[in-house]
Amino acid sequence: MSTFQAPKGTYDLIPPSSATYLAVREAIAAPLRNSGYGYIETPGFENVELFARGVGESTDIVTKEMYAFETKGGDRLALRPEGTASTLRAALEANLHKGGNLPVKLWYSGSYYRYERPQKGRYRHFSQVGAEAIGVEDPALDAELIILANHSYRSLGLSDFRILLNSLGDKECRPVYRAALQDFLRGLELDEETRRRIEINPLRVLDDKRESVQEQLIGAPMLRDYLCEACKTYHEQVRELLTAAGVAFEDDPKLVRGLDYYTRTTFEFVHDGLGSQSAVGGGGRYDGLSEMIGGPALPSVGWALGVDRTVLALEAEGITLDLPAATSVYAVPLGEEARRVLFGKVTELRLAGVATDFAYGGKGLKNAMKSANRSGARLALVAGERDLAEGLVQLKDLQSGEQTAVALDAVVDEVRRALA
Repeated sequence: MSTFQAPKGTYDLIPPSSATYLAVREAIAAPLRNSGYGYIETPGFENVELFARGVGESTDIVTKEMYAFETKGGDRLALRPEGTASTLRAALEANLHKGGNLPVKLWYSGSYYRYERPQKGRYRHFSQVGAEAIGVEDPALDAELIILANHSYRSLGLSDFRILLNSLGDKECRPVYRAALQDFLRGLELDEETRRRIEINPLRVLDDKRESVQEQLIGAPMLRDYLCEACKTYHEQVRELLTAAGVAFEDDPKLVRGLDYYTRTTFEFVHDGLGSQSAVGGGGRYDGLSEMIGGPALPSVGWALGVDRTVLALEAEGITLDLPAATSVYAVPLGEEARRVLFGKVTELRLAGVATDFAYGGKGLKNAMKSANRSGARLALVAGERDLAEGLVQLKDLQSGEQTAVALDAVVDEVRRALA
């Protein structure tokens, strides 16, 4: 074993389990690519101020969980704790919103970092696939993203998840609610840190998971009772579009999410088989974020789905994905001349699109065939000196045990036929 281990709260993705993670990422990305979303990749670290302004200075993410550091040049940077602020920053920097085709629709996949208390489903390094639609205020966009996420989960075979939906209002109606909520919260018995939060962002208190706080929140004013007519109409249109698309959801008036930039539509995907870490993904509308980070007014909406949590959800439902074998054909040479000839055939098969591996290291027949079986290959390509003298190789079906002599120049066609 190595002297070194992965840092606390992180993990290594290794075969064969890594294949499931790749399949989950692909299942989430496929509906996005099919709906006009282009791929974007941003740096793993950004200016600290981007997250302080965008995510919110009162959030746990910024105050407690962000990995911030100073470079040798004196720059204050942070490992990205989420993807939206970085994606919007990159879109603004590249002037994508000036291309004349709004919304700018982007998707991304990568690792994110938060100094969490490690537990199952909550890591310090985690993987997400996210999507953002930038520059348009339209309930159909909010509905589209929720429908696409729902489609991704359904395509994986998941069924025991729920979609929670709420509206957080806008700059017209939220200040009125904020004042009413602050008045209510100031009368509660709360610790000093939570009292400070009341003054900075009282909605954060609604998201407090401690039972001692939740018990006191019974009877707190609800945002839905303070929504202006425009926000009520907008939210109702989102609900109608989801219902028309056959997507079930639950109204959750307490849903606020852990980021300060959300306005109007907010939603969360929760899986009841995951215990306390039940949120597998979520998102919402963030109409003021562009202005917060120095850009023009660009109403936008997006989400991020956790790859790690989605894999745990699959395990909770007992779902095993039907993944293609990494290797279809395994070549076993017997002797030096066979090594030279079969290695050439391996290259031919790979160029023809057949996943092929080779018995490296001069293994004997017995050990090489064990490796062939362990590889998951359907077929073994075996050749010795006598076979080659006759211009043949042996094609063995590793499931049935049947073996057929095949002409050297017909190997690719015969392999394709056998695999089909």
